[in-house]
Amino acid sequence: MPIYEYECKACGHRLEKLQRLSAAPLTDCPACDQAELGRLVSAAGFRLAGGGWYETDFKTGGKKNLAGDSQGAGTSSDGGAAA
Repeated sequence: MPIYEYECKACGHRLEKLQRLSAAPLTDCPACDQAELGRLVSAAGFRLAGGGWYETDFKTGGKKNLAGDSQGAGTSSDGGAAA
């Protein structure tokens, strides 16, 4: 499901809403209750949920890059301390 960004033309309130592609756009502003809410054109935003192919499939051995995996986190390639 995409995340849509909205802005109220009356009060300037901005919000993001997770909606289905088939869902009707929001029109009523939750801040001022005016029917002036418009969808903004912005970069596509979406949420990946679960352990899908992008994290677990097509990687071999210990090369999986799973969330919460501390292996390799915070290390630098030169082995030195930050200046």
